[in-house]
Amino acid sequence: MAAAEHVRAVRVAEPGGPEAMALETVELPAPGPGMARVVNRAIGLNYIDTYHRSGLYPLPLPTGIGLEGAGVVEAVGEGVDLAVGTRVGYCAAGIGAYAEAINLPASRLLPLPEAVDFETAAAVLLKGCTVEYLLQRTYPLAAGETCLFHAAAGGVGQLFGQWASGLGATVIGTVGSAEKAELARACGYRHVINYREEDVVERVREITGDAGLPVVYDGVGRDTFFASLDCLRPRGLMVSFGNASGSPPPLDLRELAQRGSLFITRPTLLSYVADDADMQASAAAVLERVADGRLTVTVEQRYDLADVRRAHEDLEGRRTTGSSLLSP
Repeated sequence: MAAAEHVRAVRVAEPGGPEAMALETVELPAPGPGMARVVNRAIGLNYIDTYHRSGLYPLPLPTGIGLEGAGVVEAVGEGVDLAVGTRVGYCAAGIGAYAEAINLPASRLLPLPEAVDFETAAAVLLKGCTVEYLLQRTYPLAAGETCLFHAAAGGVGQLFGQWASGLGATVIGTVGSAEKAELARACGYRHVINYREEDVVERVREITGDAGLPVVYDGVGRDTFFASLDCLRPRGLMVSFGNASGSPPPLDLRELAQRGSLFITRPTLLSYVADDADMQASAAAVLERVADGRLTVTVEQRYDLADVRRAHEDLEGRRTTGSSLLSP
């Protein structure tokens, strides 16, 4: 039977800025029934982590932080069929990925194909599963349709562009610099709008012949919210799935009526993968596309676990592109 061990882990005692995170040595108990201990080889850095740290998405305190990682099963509890030594990834199994090792429900762990290494898995699972539910389930995007995705050069944005263009959709993306525009084009975006130099709504209307779009995927929030609504055609769908610039202001539902009976939804990954079967199916769709080359993952930033504060500063300061990783 596995014994308890001591590991380094990032903890948050009170909500706040990056300074709220502290790297501590904590006791990790032996995995209980249905649980498995994973020794992390790579840890994913995601924008939702900043919401958990700041308290925008409140967690019971004190808490660990981080949702995504990849590593090796070191020990298992009673009733677990997963073999010790199995290579696994995870992205919605529990909080506390910013650690050298973590105990997680074995049913939420995702065995990795041989073609997918630890860094790739930790960089792609949460973002890839987000893209999967957005374009396959929230609004099933079809060949020939045109859509808008904000922050096209980010980790989720790059995967979205590849997946959506591979379906035969025409993808419009927004970025904040010429460098990010090139990254977006390389990921399949047919039209790229630099929001610092162009009016997003005017450009979308120009691209669509003033028809507007059937769907906008908006993970930015406050800064883009009403522009996103103005890009939609009558009865179009606004998918507001994040708040990178802050939460959108309260919405008077008459705004939707005045723009042509619009629809709006606020989905979350955890709702779409709450069931173990849905989690496994979503991850399988992502990993299959990574393994066969339909999705390419770029890890542009790497940080040691001790540099976690700087990692969050870079993420919130929009100084990152592609995916970022923490090294345990």
